[in-house]
Amino acid sequence: MNLSNYRTSIILGVTFTLLLSTFWFFPDLAFIIFLSLLLQLLLEPAVDFLERRRIPRTLAAALAILAFILVLFAMVSIISRSVVPSFQRFVVELPNIGASMERLPLFADVDFVQEELANILDRVRSLGAEILGASLSFLFAAFGKVMDFVIIIFVSFYLLKDGEQIKLWLAGLFPHAARVRVIGLFNTLLKALRVYICSQLVMCFITGVVVFAYFKLMGLPYASVFALLSGVSEFIPVLGPTAASALGIIMTASAARELTVQTALFYVALTQVNHNVVYPALVGKSLHLHPVAVILGVVFGGELLGAAGMFLAVPFIVIVKIVITDIYRDQKEQQAGEHCALPK
Repeated sequence: MNLSNYRTSIILGVTFTLLLSTFWFFPDLAFIIFLSLLLQLLLEPAVDFLERRRIPRTLAAALAILAFILVLFAMVSIISRSVVPSFQRFVVELPNIGASMERLPLFADVDFVQEELANILDRVRSLGAEILGASLSFLFAAFGKVMDFVIIIFVSFYLLKDGEQIKLWLAGLFPHAARVRVIGLFNTLLKALRVYICSQLVMCFITGVVVFAYFKLMGLPYASVFALLSGVSEFIPVLGPTAASALGIIMTASAARELTVQTALFYVALTQVNHNVVYPALVGKSLHLHPVAVILGVVFGGELLGAAGMFLAVPFIVIVKIVITDIYRDQKEQQAGEHCALPK
């Protein structure tokens, strides 16, 4: 086997391995770049639409970024007026909720659960002192996050403005004969990531609205808190919705015991509809991943990078799958060509 025939595949494999490894060695930098790429993928259809209306791409990119910032601040304003007060009440009443949970028949007879609940309650009681002691650190962290947000906005703007030129420049680093293949691979990766981020946003919105409506109709407390929790948890496939469902059921058991079974059935039905109807309809077969691969990826990502790793697990798996598929397909084509070239 002539390794020079597989030079592009080898370069691709090594390149993407190095890029993905930056999340381990430089997690803050890599996370900023990845979020900028996701934001660019989310806004690019709007920029392309404006450009087709004869608006210069630079101006179109600026308008798209501005619209995103306005929508983001509007969402933050809505959440701060509705979710934050409810969440504050939830935190204040959490010890009482925990005490009522301890009296549930399922928990009252299990010593291990009683001990864990007691630990949780002690943790909640010390929360105020920890927040006071960490206030200065929080200010520095908040400033850093604002700076990260500004950097993400600027990087996303230039990706929207010059993304095509950047893609062609990267393809130009590969051998001339392989540039069409490399551009095709980049387009496939970007399309798959766009499908993923858009489908996850739709899933988050649908889940949040449905959970909010159910809690309101049933008269359960903290509807906005559990709606936001259920929506955000969709970004951590399988494990996130499961944890959110468990918390919602436990909360119902402590606040309205007669609705516990009904709430459990509601969460089961919601999960099944989301992952067997809504998600396949949004994604189709473009991101066909086995649930075991998703679960292991989420767990492994959490072990490496915490919450950020759990969020990035599926995009990582998608990228790795597409690159490996491209390399495998190219090797098959190379072997088929070598077989046809053999003298008969």
